[in-house]
Amino acid sequence: MRADASSLTRKHPAHVFRPLPELLSRWAADGIDTTPFRTGAEIAGRRYAAYGLARMLPLDRVLVGYDSSRADAFGGFHHPGQGYRHLHMVAVITMYGPMERRSPERPALALLDLLRAYAHDCLHYGSRRRYVEVAGVPVRTQYGINYRRTSGQTYSAADQHGSLHTRNLGIVMEGVCDKEARSITRQTAERFDVAEPSDVLDALVFRDVTGRLTEEDARRVVAVPGNTERTRYAAALADYEKGVNHRYARFLAEFAPGEEEDCHKRLLAAVISGDAAALGTWLDERHGPGTFTGLFRTPGYFGPDLTA
Repeated sequence: MRADASSLTRKHPAHVFRPLPELLSRWAADGIDTTPFRTGAEIAGRRYAAYGLARMLPLDRVLVGYDSSRADAFGGFHHPGQGYRHLHMVAVITMYGPMERRSPERPALALLDLLRAYAHDCLHYGSRRRYVEVAGVPVRTQYGINYRRTSGQTYSAADQHGSLHTRNLGIVMEGVCDKEARSITRQTAERFDVAEPSDVLDALVFRDVTGRLTEEDARRVVAVPGNTERTRYAAALADYEKGVNHRYARFLAEFAPGEEEDCHKRLLAAVISGDAAALGTWLDERHGPGTFTGLFRTPGYFGPDLTA
């Protein structure tokens, strides 16, 4: 499974996929300065190491789709059917922008989008995982600070449809990863003086990858006449912002008012180590004993105490 990722790329038969280092070399040969991505990846590596991440996702385990044969194909972080796959240990992502090309239409923005995706997936790759074998098949029973029984029941239940807040560890951990990734991307954009584009969709994407989307942006309906893929991409961007990042920001504001960044750092360290004890103590000191369990544990779930 880890030697052959074709089962993942076959889901996108119109796209050509290449390992990230090969694609960066091709772009450089086309005259694109790939320094912003490489610098951002170095920033991410140093930053994540301080939280206990021993190794970044190897660049050759990142497959990037481009040169699509599908008319009007449009790629980027919110392209459907991509992301990090833990059993394969491979990240499948796509080049931002029109994909009927070998090089991005807007290189600076595409490199930032690529950096956001890579920095995000490095945290999925590096988060604590535990597996058991069931009938000869590996079953993941722990990811970060969330547990799952072999029956499929998770420690933390899904949020109710349309909820503005979250009590789901999956959403919290996804929010942790994306907040970090976007912070690194923002720092890189500032370092290389990348300006916000004037095009409506590109401007939204720039704000997205740098973590500057507003609630008004997320509510905005962007319809691109004659191009349904661009319109769908804008809708997926807004849905992700409302479903993940806004919920995570609200969670931090609810349970760590004035200390949001401190709580975020503790969450990130816990996700990487798989140990929520220090985080649980920190929450208990502010909200009373058993806060973590009371917030997240599904009624009827009798598994390990994650904060013990």
